[in-house]
Amino acid sequence: MEVDCEGCAGCCIDWRPLTDAAIDHERRGPFEPLDDTYNLVPLAREEVRGFVEAGYGDALRPRLWRAEGDERSVTLDGVDVAAIDGRPVFFVGLRKPPKAVGPFETPPTWLRTCVFLDPTTLQCRVHGDDLYPEACATYPGENLAMDAETECERVESVYGGRRLLDDTPPDVTPLFGPAAVGERVFAHPEPDRVAGAVGRFRDGDLTADDLAEFVAVAAASSPGTLAINDERYEQTLETVLAADSWAGRAIDRWADAAEGLGETAPDPAVAEGLEDDDGAPPTPGW
Repeated sequence: MEVDCEGCAGCCIDWRPLTDAAIDHERRGPFEPLDDTYNLVPLAREEVRGFVEAGYGDALRPRLWRAEGDERSVTLDGVDVAAIDGRPVFFVGLRKPPKAVGPFETPPTWLRTCVFLDPTTLQCRVHGDDLYPEACATYPGENLAMDAETECERVESVYGGRRLLDDTPPDVTPLFGPAAVGERVFAHPEPDRVAGAVGRFRDGDLTADDLAEFVAVAAASSPGTLAINDERYEQTLETVLAADSWAGRAIDRWADAAEGLGETAPDPAVAEGLEDDDGAPPTPGW
């Protein structure tokens, strides 16, 4: 597998506002997410813990799925969501605030973008770091192994050029499967405690308490079981609620600065004032 990522970052950016093409395919599993975040990166339990311990608990967000009329569901606040044994299932990914970016040599536009993507270089600020998620490091390996369309190919189909230079599938472990429970797919033990968050998932209005609750359960989960370590849960909840990273602060700044999604944006260099000057790690450049 070989990819050309320079000037792209199509897998890190929700670029749907840039095209009328049907590109909304990067979904995993049989259910439809409650939220509309595109290409939400699924983190493993140890990765969730790593981000929390590094102070980035405020850069994480959960995902629930609709499961209307499916026996594998539980009803929360009038909405059927995917569940295991009556426990709502979710995964945790990286937040995507609107940023001023210009992928594929397009004019700068307000697009939802991974919190760790540098808008000026279109490179990840934690690439090569211990925090760099496996799902990012191996993308689009799983797609190739499953003979599924990749984001690289979607970009090629709309903007031309070659992004996927070698489509030989690498040796990758599927992100989801029988062993995913407690490892990448988590189950919340108290459905009633999170029932009120369902509408906020749908509307994109999750609170800091909502985010911390799900992140804490994920960090306290155990691979292959539905068991939750109560002590780990309490510790993580406290840590996430206290998080105040450059990434979390940048999310708030971007949200305040952004116009509507798909609208013309200022030069991506504005990120220097919103991210770099507040301690965001640099990227190496191309």
